[in-house]
Amino acid sequence: MTEDYSQYPKHLVAVDCIIFGFDGENLKILLVKRNFEPQMGEWSLMGGFIGSDETSDEAATRVLHTLTGLENIYLEQLKCYTEIKREPTARIMSISYYALINIEKDIQINEQYNAEWVELKKAPDLIFDHNDMVKDAVARLRRRASTRPIGFELLPEKFTMKDLQNLYEAIFDEKFDKRNFTSKVNSLDILVNTNKKDMSSSRKGSFLYRFDEKKYNKKISQGFMFKI
Repeated sequence: MTEDYSQYPKHLVAVDCIIFGFDGENLKILLVKRNFEPQMGEWSLMGGFIGSDETSDEAATRVLHTLTGLENIYLEQLKCYTEIKREPTARIMSISYYALINIEKDIQINEQYNAEWVELKKAPDLIFDHNDMVKDAVARLRRRASTRPIGFELLPEKFTMKDLQNLYEAIFDEKFDKRNFTSKVNSLDILVNTNKKDMSSSRKGSFLYRFDEKKYNKKISQGFMFKI
């Protein structure tokens, strides 16, 4: 005997994406301006409904690609939002994801969505419960960044120690002592000095580093604990 599900209510399920970027000084978030009702013209996260032939992960990946043209970026499921009246038009549950994008990548923002990078600290109020999603995503990003090297997803392949410090200060919204920060990062032994310099910051220049993922994975298999 097959269970008859027709007696149960049917709900819509969507995904919403909190997309973080870093411009070298500030943590940013990619927002879109709604071009349809309700709340047309207001700022929103990028989202979409989950298709009948895709998982929520696949839907989030599709939504991100539609907006940015990018593939294979850091994407992590965050939380499911199910408040009964979270949207005024229908009962819609949303699974949120946060993504980390290197702004220097060849991003092809889809003009259809009127998207803009906005400094996180200066972000406008968002529709529905999207402010809560951003708040939850920032909290998760900080937890992850303190125990995993996901912050490198926001940096170009080669970066200075100052770039790295700026990034972590932006993520945690606090200032770090330069000497202590550099000493802590060097003690992790997961960066490679490229022996090339960024000459834009000073006459002497600053060495450029890159994250050694293979070395990090090997150290993790040996019990290494990443902590900033």
